[in-house]
Amino acid sequence: MKSWVRVVGGALLLLIGVVWILQGSGATGGSGGMNGKSQWLVIGLVVAVVGLVLLVGGFRRRRTGTRR
Repeated sequence: MKSWVRVVGGALLLLIGVVWILQGSGATGGSGGMNGKSQWLVIGLVVAVVGLVLLVGGFRRRRTGTRR
């Protein structure tokens, strides 16, 4: 996988994960299906961690110049 795909995908997953964490913890306010439900907090944490791993891995590949 190209490193820029990892960087973009990781950033997108990290952003989505953070939004889900905020909604699951009830920090966004409002009344919706995801607000205040702890399962979305956990799902958001998992998605954010996967996104962070992809993001860091993509930056490391770009910096070292390793291509696969």
